Amino acid sequence: MAPIVLSESSRIIAGIVLLTIVTIEFGGYFMTKIVRGQVPMTDFQKAFARAGHAHAGVLVTLGLICLVLADATNLTGFAGWVARAGVPLAAILMSAGFFASSAGKGVTQPNKAYIVLWLGAASLAIGTITLGIGLLTA
Repeated sequence: MAPIVLSESSRIIAGIVLLTIVTIEFGGYFMTKIVRGQVPMTDFQKAFARAGHAHAGVLVTLGLICLVLADATNLTGFAGWVARAGVPLAAILMSAGFFASSAGKGVTQPNKAYIVLWLGAASLAIGTITLGIGLLTA
């Protein structure tokens, strides 16, 4: 079986995505402080912190898989970029949306930064649809 060789675009994005894992690790450390009661937060804020951290980890992993899959398509140009960057961008936007929309002292409902979460959801949808169509038409 031939070794998998990433395209230049996928290789660069994968390198950047792998470097972001350190921030997810820091988030895990921060979560341990939250669950031990060392960081005062409302139940709403705790839930959004868990969701933000979980989305970051899962979507970064999915994003790395999507890079390999994108290289198995015939997608080039803008569509190729969307297929490769849509999910990693969603990881950033969705987790940022959870954290930013619950920031502040005693917050019990999302603020206007909640729109960032929806931008991330759109990036996830557009990226996975583009990649899925690219795979089905390759």
